[in-house]
Amino acid sequence: MSKPDRPQDIDPNWGTATLGVRAGEMRSEFGEHSAAIHATSSFVFESAEAAAKRFSGEEPGLIYSRFTNPTVQGFERKLAAMEGGDQAVATASGMSAILSLLLATLRAGDHLVAAKGLFGSTTGLLNNIISRFDIAITYVAPSDTDAWRQAVQPNTRLFMVESPTNPLCELADIAALAQIARDVGVLLAVDNCFCTPALQQPLALGAHVVLHSATKFLDGQGRAVGGAVVGDSKLVGEDVFGIIRTAGPCMSPFNAWVFLKGLETLDVRMRAHCQRAEQVAGWLAEQPAVDRVYYTGLSTHPQHALACRQQSGHGAIVAFDLKGGQAAAFNLINATRLFSITANLGDVRSTITHPPTTTHYRIGPELRAAAGIQDGLVRLSIGLEDAGDLIADLQRGL
Repeated sequence: MSKPDRPQDIDPNWGTATLGVRAGEMRSEFGEHSAAIHATSSFVFESAEAAAKRFSGEEPGLIYSRFTNPTVQGFERKLAAMEGGDQAVATASGMSAILSLLLATLRAGDHLVAAKGLFGSTTGLLNNIISRFDIAITYVAPSDTDAWRQAVQPNTRLFMVESPTNPLCELADIAALAQIARDVGVLLAVDNCFCTPALQQPLALGAHVVLHSATKFLDGQGRAVGGAVVGDSKLVGEDVFGIIRTAGPCMSPFNAWVFLKGLETLDVRMRAHCQRAEQVAGWLAEQPAVDRVYYTGLSTHPQHALACRQQSGHGAIVAFDLKGGQAAAFNLINATRLFSITANLGDVRSTITHPPTTTHYRIGPELRAAAGIQDGLVRLSIGLEDAGDLIADLQRGL
């Protein structure tokens, strides 16, 4: 049998790119060099006694693919290593990752402090579902650090924030929020979807939990839907894992294999995304039809210094307001030929969307206005095409 790549064999000095290629995989007796897909629902035991010991936890091992599958575990180990966490739990989608964390950490009568401007589906989950269970929610601006401390109540259990936010690229000072969370005894969860561990590592900045929609940049080619929660062995390895095991929002082995392969190229892809996005954002900032560009890589962004401090790159998401409102936004979107008109992001193919009528439509006009999402807002996810070709495509609509 080939020697497996055990998690304990990871060199602590390895960089994120090396971890993406080498960490976390377990070879079978066939010695495959590329990770295998273990497409099986269950696993066979040598005896009734062995089965009993597996189910009781007396002996470790694989039981059922809802909560133990080698391919899924390979993705979890690799992502945990890249994020600097003890453990990761893979889920069926990014939203199921968020739901699993909430179910694992909150009880009736608890209080949650969440960032304004969270992704539309996340806001909908909190307002329309989680609030049903006697859980109070207070929204504060992600960048207003003092407001987070002031929002804390005796029953506060969790801070939840995206940094950068979707779609306006607003940042939270993760280290400052982590200090407040520790001072008052609450957990800090950071959605790291836009930056990924290639550009930002919230756990190293003091966060307790990292959330991912693996559907986006972790895959990188728009092939599969999935999510993940990363953190310590107790909160994630036991509490969140317990939700997955019992409630079942698990990741399929095939999707896990897709994400596992995506992680191998994550670092180099994110650097290329950043390079192209910076060129497009800089060009947009010079266009008279554009009222404002939201991209932390621009020196004019109010949190540019913070971005440079807590991120190693500025990501692929560029949003901007057009002076002509929704009509101008629709004209631009419809005039493009290279950009794909789709609400997804994080693909090698550049995408374009109008958040007020798509991703953030369901939260309603009042919450959109409060979040600063104007009718003329357009969001780009810059892929890996030549930046000059992308600029020429946008020029057609401007």
